[in-house]
Amino acid sequence: MNIGLVLSGGGMRGAAHIGVIKALEEHGVSPTHIAGSSAGTIVGALYAYGHSWEAIIAFFKNVQFMSLMKFALNKPGFIDAEKFYTDFNGYLKDDDFSFLKKKLFITATNILNGKPKIFDKGELIKPVLASAAFPGLFAPVKIKSSYYIDGGVLNNFPVNALKNKCDVIIGVYVDGFDALTIKDLKHSHHVVERAFKLKSVKEDLAKFSDCDLVIYPTELNKFATFDKKNIDEIFEIGYKATNKIFATEDFKRLEISLKQ
Repeated sequence: MNIGLVLSGGGMRGAAHIGVIKALEEHGVSPTHIAGSSAGTIVGALYAYGHSWEAIIAFFKNVQFMSLMKFALNKPGFIDAEKFYTDFNGYLKDDDFSFLKKKLFITATNILNGKPKIFDKGELIKPVLASAAFPGLFAPVKIKSSYYIDGGVLNNFPVNALKNKCDVIIGVYVDGFDALTIKDLKHSHHVVERAFKLKSVKEDLAKFSDCDLVIYPTELNKFATFDKKNIDEIFEIGYKATNKIFATEDFKRLEISLKQ
């Protein structure tokens, strides 16, 4: 049976995906196909390569995604996403989709022609970097003759990548939002993040019906996109939300299919 796992974007809230993976493994659920966007791509790529949830959370804690040492020079962005190649290559030593242990589909956005792109073969690390290149902060990533940014711009919850490929699709969504006051928007990047999210979340919610099971821990809404100091708490929220879902009748019915 082909089991699909869709991992949304969401910045550091993507650490919740790692908690979900831990819970899935404990319940004997092993996805065969993964589709990810942005932070979901990072988790998905590391998981598809064969890394444990412990190694993946260590990666999130150790890599300084906001490092000024990776400042972009003569590129349209503050941080050069391509300078993270070495960090990722330390974990993804074989830079090619063909070495993955699970099928992986990565979303990115072609900034030149405005079209979404799904990568599933060839070089691996650059598509991962592109998928997570938050617009305005990270410079676009060059792949062959074009340039790509965050997959979440046009496809933040890429269920479509697994349709007709999987018997069961489990969606994990970590990018919701709550109402704010104007005092919450302290910096310009908060406004950009909010505007970006308002549009994508409404589009993403409409895709829930295409999943057989959705894990959507709304407690994550209180965390900011680049909130690294709460990774452990975010991870636990994903873990506990998945275990809570496993206790429902919906999952018990689905579990029968998963074990056939």
